[in-house]
Amino acid sequence: MVEVSNLVKTYGDLVAVDHISFSVARGEIVGLLGPNGAGKSTTMKIITCFMPATAGAVTVAGLDVFTRSIDVRRHVGYMPENVPLYPEMRVSEYLRYRGRLKGLGGANLRNRIDAVVDACQIDDVYTRIIEQLSKGYRQRVGLAEAMIADPDLLILDEPTIGLDPNQVRQVRDLIKAIGKDRTVILSTHILPEVEMVCERVLIMHQGRLAFQDTMANLRSGAEKSFICEVKAEAEAVADAFKKIPGVRQVDVEAVDGWMRAAVKARHNDDDLREALFAAVKAHNWPLRDLHATAPTLEDVFVNVTTR
Repeated sequence: MVEVSNLVKTYGDLVAVDHISFSVARGEIVGLLGPNGAGKSTTMKIITCFMPATAGAVTVAGLDVFTRSIDVRRHVGYMPENVPLYPEMRVSEYLRYRGRLKGLGGANLRNRIDAVVDACQIDDVYTRIIEQLSKGYRQRVGLAEAMIADPDLLILDEPTIGLDPNQVRQVRDLIKAIGKDRTVILSTHILPEVEMVCERVLIMHQGRLAFQDTMANLRSGAEKSFICEVKAEAEAVADAFKKIPGVRQVDVEAVDGWMRAAVKARHNDDDLREALFAAVKAHNWPLRDLHATAPTLEDVFVNVTTR
C-alpha cells in the first residue's frame, strides 16, 4: 500500500529525514514513533503530498506521490495533530462541505456522511455547532472528515492528544474497528496505545529509521527478567542466584527493606521461577514477590532513542 524508499528531506543544512525506507502492507495498522523532532510529521506530510521531498521515492497504492499527487490524495485520509475544524459550522455542514471538496455529491455524499457518522459515533452531535463540542467529539469529527471519501489509507497524527482516559479508550477502539477495512499509519507519544492497537512499529530517531518490527516479534523475542523480592543480605542473594544453572545476570537493589533481584536467563525461553523459589526455600528467606517480566514498548523506545 505504501512504499518509502531512501527518503530524504532537508531544510538548508538541517536533515529532517535521513534516507529512510519502509513499507506498509494493505490492511496493516502501523505505529510511527519517535521523540519530538525525529522526523515523523515530516514523513507523514510527504506521504500525504502536503510537502515535497528532497530525494527518494514514495508510492501510495502504486502511485508516485511526486508526479501523481492528485490521484494519491484520493486514496489518503489525513488527520493532523491539530484538527483544522471550522468552529462556527455545525457538524453536518462541515462534513457536507468537506465531502464536496473531495468530489462527493448527491446520494454518494449522503451515504458516506451516514457511514462516517455511524463509524465515529457522532450521531448525537450531528446538528451541533463544532465550537460547542468537547475535545473528544472534535477529534471524532476530524476522524470522520478524514474518512469521508472512503480512503484506502488513513494517516493519524496524535489522534488522542488532549483526551481524558475514557475518550482515549473510545478513540482507540474506533481506530481498531476502522483498521479492519483499511491501512492505518498512527503517530502518537502514548506508547500503550500503540501496543494495544498496532500490529507493527517503526521508531524514528534524528531523522533515521532506528527500529522496525511487529508487535508479535517484539513480545516473543524480548529478553525476559525474573523479579524476586526476599528479606536477606544483598550479597547473599546475588551469590545464591548466580549459582543457579542458566542464570546470566543478577542485579540486586534494596526496596523498602527487602532485596529485589532482577535475574536474567542465558536463553530467552528458560523459565527460572521454579529454580529461584527453590533457592529462596533452601535459604529460608521470607519471600514477598516472584514473577516474570518482559520489556515493554516503552523500554524498547527508550533504548533505541538514547543509544
